[in-house]
Amino acid sequence: MTALWITAALLVAGFAGWPVTALVFRLARTIDDKADAAKAAEEARRAAEDPAADVTVDGPHAGTQTVDGELTAAADAPSSGASAVTAPAPSQRILRGGAIIGVLERLGVCLAILTGQPVAIAYIVAIKGLGRFAELKETPVAAERFIIGTLTSMLWAAGTAAVVKVLFLS
Repeated sequence: MTALWITAALLVAGFAGWPVTALVFRLARTIDDKADAAKAAEEARRAAEDPAADVTVDGPHAGTQTVDGELTAAADAPSSGASAVTAPAPSQRILRGGAIIGVLERLGVCLAILTGQPVAIAYIVAIKGLGRFAELKETPVAAERFIIGTLTSMLWAAGTAAVVKVLFLS
C-alpha cells in the first residue's frame, strides 16, 4: 500500500504541478500588466499637468530638430545616408525545455521528501541553476520566470509530498 501512495504522490507532484505553475505565471503576467498600465496612466497624468508639455511644432520643419540654427533629422528618424537597420525578432523561446525540467524537478523534490532526504533538494536546485546560469545571466525576463517557476514547482511538490507523508505514510 505504501508503494501505491508514493506512486500517487509522484504522479500528482510531477504532472499536476504543470497547470499550477502555468496558473502562477498567468497571475504574475496579469499583475505585471496592471502595474504597467498604472505606470502609463501616471505618466500620462504628469504629462497633462506639466506646463512645459504644451509645446507644439508645426510648419514645414515639423519632426526636425534645430541645433545652433541648423536643421537636423528628427531624433528617432535615421539620417538620409544611413539605412534603418532593425534587429531581427528573436526566434528562440526563453528557457527551452522548462516543462520537462519542471516535471523532473517536482519528481525529485517529492521523492526527496518522501524518502526523508530533504538535502537532495539543494542538489536539485544547484543543478538546475548551474544548467541555466548563462541564459539567466543574459536575460532578466528569463531569470524572473526561472525564479517564479522554480518556487511554484518546489512548493507544489513539497506540499504534495508532505500531505501524502502525513496522511497516508505515517
